[in-house]
Amino acid sequence: MTILPVHTPYDGSSRLFAIGLRPLDLADWIEVDSNLLAHLAEKRRLYGEMADKVFVEQPGTREAQQEVLDLLRAHLASRCPDTHRVDRDQLEVIGADNGPAFSDAPLVAASLLVQEDLILMRRHEDGWRLDAGALCFPSSWSLAEKFGRPLQEIHRPVPGFGPGTRPDALIMRMFDNLLVEQPVQRFNWSIQAGDDLYQPLSDSQRDVRATTRPSNFPDGDVNAHAFLRVERQTLRKLPLSGDILFTIRIHLDPLRVLARHPDRERLAASFVEQLMALDQVQLDYKGLSADRDRLVATLEHLAVPA
Repeated sequence: MTILPVHTPYDGSSRLFAIGLRPLDLADWIEVDSNLLAHLAEKRRLYGEMADKVFVEQPGTREAQQEVLDLLRAHLASRCPDTHRVDRDQLEVIGADNGPAFSDAPLVAASLLVQEDLILMRRHEDGWRLDAGALCFPSSWSLAEKFGRPLQEIHRPVPGFGPGTRPDALIMRMFDNLLVEQPVQRFNWSIQAGDDLYQPLSDSQRDVRATTRPSNFPDGDVNAHAFLRVERQTLRKLPLSGDILFTIRIHLDPLRVLARHPDRERLAASFVEQLMALDQVQLDYKGLSADRDRLVATLEHLAVPA
């Protein structure tokens, strides 16, 4: 049986370098699929091998972290009885390693219940800062580098989103006005070679990539090695602390699965349109400068009616 992509934001429904927030039904807050056990095992491996790169916390955030853990436990116990169960008053993942993690931080415990990465944002005088994070599956950024920095600095490398821009002001206003009862979600996407979930990138490495513009596919075989990386991001204001929880769920699918999609012609054509709309700065940021033409050629072949 062919498993097709769950989310296809490259169909034009979510534009790159756009905020694109939509209301989120809390019943759909967390996504669980057949990759749950594999993703959690990968998180444990990363915590064991590079804890300082995938978890950070400021002093004074433990209560908010516990709030996140409590909310997740209640949600999963209610919504996901096939994958999560309560045992001796503790929620555990069926079939997973439910032993102690490297840290007693509640955010680490919460992250080992779900496939999502968890980022805790707190309001300070200079804006919303990243004050705690369990980020095992970064999409071309560094948790340690962004830790403790306000949103406007976190977004500085993103074309059109740096300090003083209109999107920067809109994001700040949106964070300030987010309601407890109305979480939101957005989608982002990229192309990578291979199916690694852990894809960190520092700002300096991004600068080098933008200068050298290497190909992700040195052998030129896009169809064999390209993976669609879709991020489903949610923002939820926590009712007790007033902090904002930012969740990031990664979906990885081989590009070639689009060939078997019943709507492949429209998806491929929309994908081409989005790729062709990117300017040079945006291509450099996404690491697609060297590969756009071959990606477009592959997608245009898919777009031809069978």
